[in-house]
Amino acid sequence: MKNTIAFQLLGVSLLLLSCTSAPSQKITNATSYNSYIAVAENTNEQTANEIYTFWSKKLEKSPNQYPYHAKVASAHSQLFKATGEISHLLEAASHLELLNERTQYQQASHLRSLARNYISQHRFQEALALLQKAEVLGENLQATQKMLFDVHLELGSTEEASTYLNIFKNEHSFDAMIRLSKWYDHKGKLLAAIKMMEKAKWKVEDANNKYLKQWAYTNLADFYGHAGRIKDAYDHYLKALKLDANDAYAKKGIAWIVFSYEQNPTEALRILNTIMTQHASPDYYLLKAEIAEFMEESAEKEQNLHAFMNAIKDEKYGVMYNSYAISMLSEELNNTEKALELAEEEVKLRPTAQAYDLLAWTYHLQGNSEKALEIIEQHVIDKTFEPVAMYHVAEILKANGNTNNIATIKAELLDSSFELGPVMTQKIQRL
Repeated sequence: MKNTIAFQLLGVSLLLLSCTSAPSQKITNATSYNSYIAVAENTNEQTANEIYTFWSKKLEKSPNQYPYHAKVASAHSQLFKATGEISHLLEAASHLELLNERTQYQQASHLRSLARNYISQHRFQEALALLQKAEVLGENLQATQKMLFDVHLELGSTEEASTYLNIFKNEHSFDAMIRLSKWYDHKGKLLAAIKMMEKAKWKVEDANNKYLKQWAYTNLADFYGHAGRIKDAYDHYLKALKLDANDAYAKKGIAWIVFSYEQNPTEALRILNTIMTQHASPDYYLLKAEIAEFMEESAEKEQNLHAFMNAIKDEKYGVMYNSYAISMLSEELNNTEKALELAEEEVKLRPTAQAYDLLAWTYHLQGNSEKALEIIEQHVIDKTFEPVAMYHVAEILKANGNTNNIATIKAELLDSSFELGPVMTQKIQRL
């Protein structure tokens, strides 16, 4: 929930009164996205496999040609993006680690590549150590400094992130603009974040860079959704799919619009199920569980929650899904002891306001609302504007008898009802 959000949907009060009421306006049109949903072949996977085969054969014939490891790693990274299969991300890491060993960690570009992989794995502290080495080496220093901004922001080190942002924030490059947009969003300045991301989008449209256009469209679509500009969000997800019919993220974005705004769970499930035939990601099960709860299908909800928990038991995922696991353990599986253990680990690995929020929420659900209040007052309030965290803040304040600000928080949360979804909106109504 951003302080600057202006939620302009007509009939929103009716939408909030009942989980089964329909919105006043239909945004999506199945005929516009069915051709993308029905895509039979994953062309991105095929292309990445061809690249992988070519470079892996060359590496096999010439194992001393260590630069080939970078090519094989890149192919694995593309395969991970195309399929969601975690094994590809880890294979890419192993090749990049070997590449850095062979070059004795003395080439900044290779350090950045490995750091980028670690970021995808949520191994932020290890990524930071690599980037600090790259910063000392100095090669293409601004590329390193921009990644240092990213990592410090992910680690909750906002002062350090701000220091790096000041180095390049007045640039007119795409890389600088998207980071400034991220900073505005972090500060709760959603309208400023949107304006900057729009500038970045126009820049890559002028350059006609397909990959960056696709990235800009989906990220801008997310921002539009947060601001209640649902039609604009939908249009930009379609723009991304026009560039890449296999863009699973854009398809999931459309599924969320169909579910959260149009409240058509059956159609949302149809879209999700087609995504899951080509792209593997445990969080799809969580969305299916949420839809099942909305449909009052408790057995289906439980089945999907267990499917998610079973999926992330795979050690390959490492800590990537810690935050989701904490929420599931504490809220759905009544295992606050294990949730608390994971929450404390998450705070050590990534001491952000969101991590502290999960720790506080777990203490609250365990019955220790006083401890939860202490944590949110020190680490969460005024440090994040994310709606789920703010909902937790409201519940914890209420449990401690502090009801002075509940009405204000509730009103602001209802402005974010699309982002939160109908299930969470019902909980907010009960504040």
